[in-house]
Amino acid sequence: MRRVELLIPAGSLDILRTAVMYGADAVYLGGEAFGLRAKAKNFTGEEIRQGIAYAHDHGVRVYVTANILAHNEDLDKAREYFQELREYGPDALIISDPGIFSIARQEVPEIDIHISTQANNTNYGTYQFWYGLGAKRVVSARELSLKEIREIRERIPEEMEIESFVHGAMCISYSGRCLLSSFLAGRDANRGACTHPCRWSYGLMEETRPGEYMPVFENERGTFIFNSKDLCMIQHIPEMVSAGINSFKVEGRMKTALYVAVVTRAYRKAIDDYLEDPDKYQANLNWYQEEIEKCTNRQFTTGFYFGKPDESAQIYGSSTYQKNYTYLGTVEQVRPDGRCRIRQKNKFWLGEEIEVMKPDGQNLMVKVLGIEDEEGASMENAPHARQVLYVDLGVGLKEYDILRRAEI
Repeated sequence: MRRVELLIPAGSLDILRTAVMYGADAVYLGGEAFGLRAKAKNFTGEEIRQGIAYAHDHGVRVYVTANILAHNEDLDKAREYFQELREYGPDALIISDPGIFSIARQEVPEIDIHISTQANNTNYGTYQFWYGLGAKRVVSARELSLKEIREIRERIPEEMEIESFVHGAMCISYSGRCLLSSFLAGRDANRGACTHPCRWSYGLMEETRPGEYMPVFENERGTFIFNSKDLCMIQHIPEMVSAGINSFKVEGRMKTALYVAVVTRAYRKAIDDYLEDPDKYQANLNWYQEEIEKCTNRQFTTGFYFGKPDESAQIYGSSTYQKNYTYLGTVEQVRPDGRCRIRQKNKFWLGEEIEVMKPDGQNLMVKVLGIEDEEGASMENAPHARQVLYVDLGVGLKEYDILRRAEI
């Protein structure tokens, strides 16, 4: 049976470490330029170096995005950027623009190149084209069905890799190529500055009656005609494997550590269970789905993998996420007395029962027995402001255990 890679997004150095600890085989990240998430925190050069070193120490690969659709002024800067990246040693670059591809081949021929989904990779001829130019992997367009991906697998060299999205937000535009943000907000989605106007609520205005808005109702909340549900394929791992996909990619370089931990752990267990014993995978389907639903989402869809979805299966009729759990903090250190140093993210209280999420798959319900600030002063509750705290939870915890609260 084909081995598959679990590829996880990292929006910061701390989240990269979380992805590694919760089971990623590889992570992808963006530097401060040339990626498609300009609003993300992104990595400085020094953080890229540290992140790659940490991942490699744990046997995890790192891919760096350079997948903008470049303009003239970007080309010389890209050449300098790739020369800098050579010093850090990423395992691959993710590229969509042919000009950027050519520069990467010239400047860092020793680094593998993966072709981004932005390049509209919808047929086996495109895969063969990129393979002929030296690409090791191509990311399939999100519009492809599993049947089409299976046909591509049959017509490309065995050593060429297919990467496909398995989970996360879906862009409503064809292979992510969108002009809405440029026209409506002056920010180019294809250069990493998308304002996500596909998530906005729209009405109708007739030109002779300016300012008079007529609603276009899908439901009582209004209309969200471009707003896609989130992709989730955790109950279809067998179909993804049988299609010949090498890398299962999760979207979300702007997500929290809780999101990354939940999704990574659930897909890690699902993939490992299936490869070990398909019956074990089938027996645990409910657990995978229940865990996935604990992270923020826009409801779930299987996208185009089983053919063109109807509107009810694809469009999410709201501008807000579903939020079932609140991220309270991550354990950074455990003292000899058992108290945990945590980086607090949201408020919680002395005596409250919360859940500890551990990388090995355990979820522990615990009671907050003590809260101290950095100076050792006792507190009745964690403040709203995010800061370092020490907490006593009465159980043995480890670094990277995550604290969360159910909101349902």
